[in-house]
Amino acid sequence: MPIKHGVLSNIMPASEFQLIERYFARLGTTRADVVLGVGDDCALLQVPADRQLAVSMDTLVEGIHFFPDVDPESLGHKALAVNLSDLAAMGADPAWVTLALTLPKVDEAWLAGFCRGFARLAARYQVQLVGGDTTRGPLSISVQVHGFVEPGRALRRDQARPGDQIYVTGSLGDAGLALLAAGGGYDAGERLAVLQQQLDWPEPRVAASQALRHLCRCAIDISDGLLADLGHICEKSGLGATIRQAAIPLSEAVADYVHTTGDWSMPLAAGDDYELCLVIPAGQQAQVERIARTLAVPLTLIGQMESGAGIHCVDAAGNKVADLQGGYDHFRNA
Repeated sequence: MPIKHGVLSNIMPASEFQLIERYFARLGTTRADVVLGVGDDCALLQVPADRQLAVSMDTLVEGIHFFPDVDPESLGHKALAVNLSDLAAMGADPAWVTLALTLPKVDEAWLAGFCRGFARLAARYQVQLVGGDTTRGPLSISVQVHGFVEPGRALRRDQARPGDQIYVTGSLGDAGLALLAAGGGYDAGERLAVLQQQLDWPEPRVAASQALRHLCRCAIDISDGLLADLGHICEKSGLGATIRQAAIPLSEAVADYVHTTGDWSMPLAAGDDYELCLVIPAGQQAQVERIARTLAVPLTLIGQMESGAGIHCVDAAGNKVADLQGGYDHFRNA
């Protein structure tokens, strides 16, 4: 729903309507398919006649998804990025977004930074803010994104077939290692700033999705860890998978961590990477490699889908390595 007044007016120097007008009314780009955006009881949006509407929503909660002292500009970026990542995983083109903010108090410097990060990413992907809500309480951010996909072309999790190849974008484990280092569990040294950038400023792989979606059967974004998220594809498709552990793309920092500790849980089970895991028929490999050379992000073949159940990791000799548990679960890990 469009940004409208909640219960903030009694804790802010300006009225809530002034706050909305100042920070949210023109946040993001302006799209012709938005008939009516922020400022009324409902938004009026025009879905193209030849497209289906893809919708996703995520909530970020202080102390669970981000630290209390996080840079608000990076938080604005990340709040939108993690949702755009879901659209990329479905092969959808971003269009509209709604934003609900729960704030303990009104800090206009914080709001200005948050909106800068949010707006910059929205403009890059031609996304318009069309509504939302504001209220008072513990800091949390809920974002709902809307995108368009051709009928029958969404990258659903239930479409994998035995023999399909599994690819991932980027490198895995960087955000998880940043969290471990921030908690004092690992000394990342001079690489900490690079790892922190991956955690705080994830890049939604929209361009990679748009370039490869016509070849893919299905995809998922890696938010809870490779094993957990690939596991969702396996479950929905009624299949298993084999992952070649040595093929998993690692940054220098994560590679050093794995070499030093022998701990593969960081690239396999840590979350917050927001890379894409793509499942593509084996016969498309030449086309995939050609497209991969045009992308701004690496694309790596790491395994294949198989009949059966479960995900198995093998070493360079093809021998099965010890199974790891899947990634983060909000209730199991509470």
